[in-house]
Amino acid sequence: MTDHILSELSGGVLTLTINRPEKKNALTRAMYQGLGDGIDRASNDPSIRCVLIQANGDIFTAGNDLGDFAAVNAGDSGANAAREDGNPLLKALARAKAPIVAAVHGRAVGVGVTMLLHCDLVFVAEDALLTTPFVNLALVPEAASSLLLPARIGHARAFSMFALGEAVDGKTAAAWGIANAAVPAAELRARARAAAEGVAAKPPAAVRATKALMRDPAAVAAQMEAEGRIFAAQLKSAEAKEAFAAFAEKRAPDFSKVA
Repeated sequence: MTDHILSELSGGVLTLTINRPEKKNALTRAMYQGLGDGIDRASNDPSIRCVLIQANGDIFTAGNDLGDFAAVNAGDSGANAAREDGNPLLKALARAKAPIVAAVHGRAVGVGVTMLLHCDLVFVAEDALLTTPFVNLALVPEAASSLLLPARIGHARAFSMFALGEAVDGKTAAAWGIANAAVPAAELRARARAAAEGVAAKPPAAVRATKALMRDPAAVAAQMEAEGRIFAAQLKSAEAKEAFAAFAEKRAPDFSKVA
């Protein structure tokens, strides 16, 4: 597992910690693989009763490393090949059998939010900020979030998060049902850990069966595939080129002349 994803197993809880604070915990291909491997390990190891995902540093994650996206847009063959192979984290989330708990503090951007829709318990800091700025980057939602987020919070709220990139704070995330509870940042890890240990103490077969009954893996996988095709096309578009250039140049994008 990459040094940017720390793994610790204790008391039946596998804790996966995102650990790239110097880069705002932006996720690289290796980090996606590390998280995906951890979730798959829990699915296949009955001694692991629960997975807890958290992050070091000031924020949960800034989302995908935009350098990877820009490389695909520029036609980098290696970046293209990696992207076309699919996202190992999303694949693991879609097939996950073990319950997953998340502890979210600071900013959670893009996949840092959409992954939460696959978690079974989510705790956020009161001052957390959740954003899904896919359209701002000329992209589309991923992780089956175009299906799961409207189902969770309603079409209007989901569209405002996707299309307008509107930020949702921790208290609002809890009120809308994205999270179970918003707690003071200093209490976040303890609250999430207690929840994970509580799940781990329950009858494991009953817990896994309950999770399975509450999910439709085929529908999730199909939506991920549909999103992925459009995401890949948009990633190579002129719109995306302008969006990435504007981000790098710290200016507002201008899509008025993009054909």
